[in-house]
Amino acid sequence: MKKKLFSILLVIAMVFTLSACGGGGGNNEPASNEPSDQPAASGENLKVGVSMPTQSLQRWNQDGSNMKQQLEAQGYEVDLQYAGDNDIPTQVAQLENMISTGCQVLVIAAIDGTSLTNVVDSAKDAGIAVIAYDRLIMNTDGVAYYATFDNTLVGRMQGEYIRDTLDLDNTSGPYNLEMFTGSPDDNNIVFFFGGALEVLQPYIDSGKLVVPSGQTERDQCAIQSWSSEIAQSRMENLIAAQGYGPNGTKLDAVLCSNDSTAQGVTTALKNAGYTADNFPIITGQDCDKPSVINMKQGTQSMSVFKDTRTLAARVVLMVDSILKGTEPELNDTETYDNGTGVIPSFLCDPVVGTIDNYKELLIDSGYYTEADVTPEE
Repeated sequence: MKKKLFSILLVIAMVFTLSACGGGGGNNEPASNEPSDQPAASGENLKVGVSMPTQSLQRWNQDGSNMKQQLEAQGYEVDLQYAGDNDIPTQVAQLENMISTGCQVLVIAAIDGTSLTNVVDSAKDAGIAVIAYDRLIMNTDGVAYYATFDNTLVGRMQGEYIRDTLDLDNTSGPYNLEMFTGSPDDNNIVFFFGGALEVLQPYIDSGKLVVPSGQTERDQCAIQSWSSEIAQSRMENLIAAQGYGPNGTKLDAVLCSNDSTAQGVTTALKNAGYTADNFPIITGQDCDKPSVINMKQGTQSMSVFKDTRTLAARVVLMVDSILKGTEPELNDTETYDNGTGVIPSFLCDPVVGTIDNYKELLIDSGYYTEADVTPEE
């Protein structure tokens, strides 16, 4: 854990080292960290557009602010826009404005990865490089690069946590499981859900894990817009249909692909009478503040931490390389095909967060203060 945490902080430190070196865009070649033979791009008059899907989820607020802060520290002008509350026409209009107002690079976290084909094609025609940020934009060759976390690994970590906590390799079961994933228009759920089932499917096939609802297909488990309210409603329906409760049908684990769905599931279970003493295993992702509080209160078991500072730092390095005319550092050229071919990518490493390591992972690293994740009296 300390080794992984060190690598997270190292990437962040690289960005600020670049900033301290002067010259606006920095003097380092990201792939080698050696001085570039090409002249460093000056941040002056270089404009980067950053398009985020919504401000209604904590993680996108953090992603946007981290990106803006780090790009401005490099000397770039930043046009940061949030697309209302996941409103696709608003995001398209904002991107069209970024193109027309002279952005040289666009960093886009898509609301719907299938709805931005035309506007990204327009960016390519205008000579603007597009970096897909954490959500792959589909069916356009205008995407130059993709920056994300290893999303299959995220799912595997969630599946492994359930496997290891239930000790599936050494106990007979059967154990009852229900599954929730994210928005069907988010290509990432293919990797989150698929990664989890890489681990869990053999136990489902053997009968050691049972899904009483029978809802095991990705589309059956998808939650539109990653909505806590929709997740809560689905969990309430499962409780009613299956008789789950502290004194009813035992529910051993709920696979939740992220924290907003986990929070909806948690609310439904609390309303059904579950307490920290008998709560099922609940997985999550993002280490959102409410979920960290739930971990401290015993109603969420884990959350996969994707340090948005790390991802923002990596994208700053990618932007800096693009504007200097050099090739960004990449570590995956095989996985992410958007329908026009594989998009060159950089995948950051996620880390499992639990009550046992949240202080080291989140507080000591400066991501949160303890007050941020202290329940209100």
